[in-house]
Amino acid sequence: MKVCDRSTGRTVLLSAILPMLLVFLWGAPTSANTFTVIELNIEGGIGVATADYVHSGIEHAVEVGADLVIITMDTPGGLMKPMREIVQDVLNSPVPVAAYVTPAGARADSAGTYILLSAHIAAMAPTTHLGAATPVPLIGRDQDKDADESESAPTMDLKMMNDAVSYIRGLAERHDRNADWAEKAVTEAATLTAAEALENNVIDFVAKDREEFLQLLDGHEIEVAGETRTLSTETAEVVVFEPDWRIRLLAVISNPEIVLVLGLIGLYGLMYEGWNPGAIVPGVVGIICLLLAAYALQVIPVNFAGLALILIGVALIVAEAYAPSFGALGIGGIAAFVFGAIIMFDSDIPGFGISYAFVIGIALVFAVLVVWLVGFLLKLRRRGAVSGTESIIGGIATAVEDFTGDGKVWLEGEAWHAHSALPLTKNQQVVVRTMDGLTLVVEPLTDAQEGDDR
Repeated sequence: MKVCDRSTGRTVLLSAILPMLLVFLWGAPTSANTFTVIELNIEGGIGVATADYVHSGIEHAVEVGADLVIITMDTPGGLMKPMREIVQDVLNSPVPVAAYVTPAGARADSAGTYILLSAHIAAMAPTTHLGAATPVPLIGRDQDKDADESESAPTMDLKMMNDAVSYIRGLAERHDRNADWAEKAVTEAATLTAAEALENNVIDFVAKDREEFLQLLDGHEIEVAGETRTLSTETAEVVVFEPDWRIRLLAVISNPEIVLVLGLIGLYGLMYEGWNPGAIVPGVVGIICLLLAAYALQVIPVNFAGLALILIGVALIVAEAYAPSFGALGIGGIAAFVFGAIIMFDSDIPGFGISYAFVIGIALVFAVLVVWLVGFLLKLRRRGAVSGTESIIGGIATAVEDFTGDGKVWLEGEAWHAHSALPLTKNQQVVVRTMDGLTLVVEPLTDAQEGDDR
């Protein structure tokens, strides 16, 4: 009877505990069923900072085990090399990547079109557009090559065109999109609105916002890394991936206008340090700004003939301050600076141009600044010492009383003991010749001396 009672007790206990265990185990994996989405945002010109940001974002998505990466885009295009790096990251990503042109009025032109076509899923918001993917040469062709070594411009253009056509057709065909239109985007700079892109099988979805886009993706099948996956976005949790400080800094300094300002601050900082040794701060700031500008010049397209013109312009402005030429050197310097800045960043690459108004404005501001600065420093040099014995000898004092021999004079806000071999009257101006201890040796100020002082 006791054994039977124990068995019955255990059965009752298990019957009470087992349902609770099942409920706990059934509810435990709820968070694991969440569909994690990592969102990356591309705005403005596509450059090195953009490529680093996308690469870091996809790596982060892999590390956290995300189910989908969404790249929202609003870009006029950008540099070819960073664009290819982004495309490679998207194509090789083990996590599905969706490219979404948003918000309304946004665009995915030029390099943005390549990225959109490379994504596993391509979508656009209404009133957005894509296309105009014709490649643009980054720099002028080398004019120093021998005739038999250099290639003609038409040949180079044809090579670039054929390469771009093959590249964009391959991206479109990979995801069964309209490769013929993709070719026209390169050869004819063709563009499409969101509705036209959907109708022509260039994109997969048109969605007014991210929420609608995720709803459309629910149950959608895609092929990633050789396997078919079905997206379940009903429980999607979106996490926006923010760039780190290094990428943000690179994005700021790779702006042509910021590069120009950094270069000028660097040059003027070093010039001021050279004119006024020991100031330290201008020299340190100048070196840092120049290094940042030099780094930025490595990652954006520049014409070094323009850089040479900028340096010549700065030199002419400085020369105007030293040797006034009734404006000839100054005007020439400003003109050289303006044309140099325009030539230096004279690129048709979207997002990497420079405002003419900005260039002219910054040239005038820095020209006035350097002329004032150099003039001020030259005035300080002519003035001589302002403290110590050197500032007193040669100074102009005023006799406090009538005296011959010893008396008192007023100099720099103080009464001094003075000695004069010639008779002096009260309020008469005298010039200090030497000092004997704390006694000033003075003599009457002549008209000629007063004129020299003026």
